[in-house]
Amino acid sequence: MSITVTTWSLEQTSPADLRPAAEPAGEVRIVRAEIPSPEFSRFLYTAVGGDVRWTDRLTLSYTQWQEFLSRPGVETWVAYEKGTPAGYLELEAGPEGVVEIVYFGLIPAFRGRRIGGHLLSYGVARAWDLAERWPGAEPTKRVWLHTCSKDGPYAMDNYLRRGFTLFDTKITEEPEVAAPGPWPGAQPPQETHAPHAPQETEATRSV
Repeated sequence: MSITVTTWSLEQTSPADLRPAAEPAGEVRIVRAEIPSPEFSRFLYTAVGGDVRWTDRLTLSYTQWQEFLSRPGVETWVAYEKGTPAGYLELEAGPEGVVEIVYFGLIPAFRGRRIGGHLLSYGVARAWDLAERWPGAEPTKRVWLHTCSKDGPYAMDNYLRRGFTLFDTKITEEPEVAAPGPWPGAQPPQETHAPHAPQETEATRSV
């Protein structure tokens, strides 16, 4: 059985395009995971993407994870609330000053608290100044990402609010797969979410 999936590609072409979100209340920090760790990155991948069908990386070996995370220009930025990982954003620098936001999202229990808009704002800013942390890298000229109809309902709105513009739309048929977890029942009860807060944090990207 297949499902119809719409994929939208968005971009910023100047640091001035970024429209930062307000910082969330409470003790939220965003820290770069500077030491490549397949164990930690796979945890983030399954915890954030388990309910929105992130499956492509589940088959990667430990060595493949390590090789990707060790590439020059690959960065993982992790949001923590009171010391607990809440979500992450992964950047990858490409040729000609192009930086892709490869993955972005929050663990379900942390959605609906305005952490997502803050994490995305911070991560986009780090995409624009990425070359400052990688000697010899070309300064960023473009930041891009894609999101799709399998992602949360507020994903596109979050990207547009941060100043991204749409440059491509594709519609494809994909096999329908079950959401992999991180394990059955991990989705918290709805009453744990803020009842009226826009769930900007459900923006995610799968490749």
